[in-house]
Amino acid sequence: MSDRFRQRLERNLAEREANALYRRRRIVDSAPGPRIRIDGRDVLAFCSNDYLGIANDPRLVEAQCKAARQYGAGSGASHLVTGHLSIHHELEERLAAFTGRDRALLFSTGYMANLGIGSALAKRGDHVFEDRLNHASLLDAGLASGAKFMRYAHAQAGELERHLIARDSGAALVMTDGVFSMDGDIAPLDELAKVCRKKNACLVVDDAHGLGVIGKNGGGSVEHFELGQDDVPVLMGTLGKAFGSFGAFVAGSDTLIESLINTARTYIYTTALPAAVAGASLAALKIIESEPERREQLRQLVTHFRQGAISIGLELMDSFTPIQPIVVGNARDALRYSDTLLEKGILVTAIRPPTVPEGTARLRITFSASHTQADVDRLLNTLSEISQGNGQDEQAS
Repeated sequence: MSDRFRQRLERNLAEREANALYRRRRIVDSAPGPRIRIDGRDVLAFCSNDYLGIANDPRLVEAQCKAARQYGAGSGASHLVTGHLSIHHELEERLAAFTGRDRALLFSTGYMANLGIGSALAKRGDHVFEDRLNHASLLDAGLASGAKFMRYAHAQAGELERHLIARDSGAALVMTDGVFSMDGDIAPLDELAKVCRKKNACLVVDDAHGLGVIGKNGGGSVEHFELGQDDVPVLMGTLGKAFGSFGAFVAGSDTLIESLINTARTYIYTTALPAAVAGASLAALKIIESEPERREQLRQLVTHFRQGAISIGLELMDSFTPIQPIVVGNARDALRYSDTLLEKGILVTAIRPPTVPEGTARLRITFSASHTQADVDRLLNTLSEISQGNGQDEQAS
């Protein structure tokens, strides 16, 4: 590496450190769950996306092992060469049925799925409109598409409609999260779908944090609003969150899926998921469909937490999902809050810019169906102790 590049990288890292924005990995030495061993110590964790608590379910583990024994450790090629295995095809058909859509298509990750959607559907001269708080993968997908790119105010269908009216020629693609990963709120998909139908735009919903969790049958934010394939033509979901596995998929019409197979670069030019992952995902889907009590447990935990948090004076965001952020403000304070919790044996990640806007650094608390009410009470008691301590410190200063 040249001295110029090395010095630039060192300078950038030093600036991140000085601004409390430096990111460090933690080493986990246990299976996923509410209690994990991290950096050599046992902690109670409230920062996983394993919302239904099935990432370490014996049924998923066994299904993964069984598929590996049958198909091997890796798929060996891309889907369009020799990597599209029968177990992949079965999972796609099951996911299509689960989401109420004609077909589904597997991708390696949600990031690659979104990039594939953007590159396949939006072209130069078209328009891509995105919610200001969208996930980075959606934003990158819109920017990389080559289309004219614009962001509308968070969850504001009226502003989106004004932008759609003002656009010139070209097709319009509207991309939004279903459940916003850092705020936990849900996009007004009913209003967005109405605007898109009215203004002849195609609505894309990334429901990574909704599928399996939201809706009567776990169908996500689209099911929550009772919308169908005509309302939301492009649905993206991930398998590494509520499904407890890995990978992602896009679901929609036959024309959409065939178009992605033929033109989505992130699908064409990458190795297919290992069969073992598909096997685990099939087992997860069966659990999601047959064990609604996991979603009910989540709802009860969230309600209990919100009632307790309000009673101790914590300000919460407008979310009924397992994502319950507490906005602290600046990055340094959020990091200090997180470190204090860890000292007391509770792991909650501090989320800082650029993941969230400046001045909105937060503790991102997430719940799993594997948590107990006693776990939530411990978290609330600890948050109360820290809040009281912070208040005393402020008065003393």
